[in-house]
Amino acid sequence: MDLYSEHVNHLVEELGRLPGIGNKSAQRLAYHIINMPLEQVKALAECMMTARENVRYCKECYTLTDKEVCPICASNNRDKSTIMVVETPRDLAAYERTGKYNGVYHVLHGAISPKLGIGQEDIKLKELIVRLRGDVKELIIATNSGVEGEITAMYISKLVKPTGIKVTRIASGIPVGGDLECIDEVTLLRALEGRVSL
Repeated sequence: MDLYSEHVNHLVEELGRLPGIGNKSAQRLAYHIINMPLEQVKALAECMMTARENVRYCKECYTLTDKEVCPICASNNRDKSTIMVVETPRDLAAYERTGKYNGVYHVLHGAISPKLGIGQEDIKLKELIVRLRGDVKELIIATNSGVEGEITAMYISKLVKPTGIKVTRIASGIPVGGDLECIDEVTLLRALEGRVSL
């Protein structure tokens, strides 16, 4: 039995497709949107459309940006000889919140997962290898500590070690199975500072 009108049901259904949004959260968001002033709803919808149309991958690190090159890669104050490899733009943002890392990043947009059918060609590994042809001294692997993150870290390490570039992995402090975006800045900083060679 439908409890709401077709429009409300459709809104709940669409919101429920977002990651991390279950049915109750989708209903809560739908009620909130329906009760917002019409101008705010229009502004929200316009903001989402504008972001979707204008945001793309940085041509260097592959994070999300509305320019050709993101502000981190464009900055002359960043150490471009150190690259931290992360799985998602959210992980990049987590490290940036520490305010202690001054290198640049490379966003893989995933991790190798044979179980899910995700191979090395499905993430931004080729692009990373191209970047390593520049003046890179250290590659910090900061993939998540779950099985997929560990597989990805080992694969990258085996690819990069023959080049002579120093390869390190973030240290413990990140719980196994934990996502970087959910870890506090102090723990992330300790993991960064205690990284080890692979």
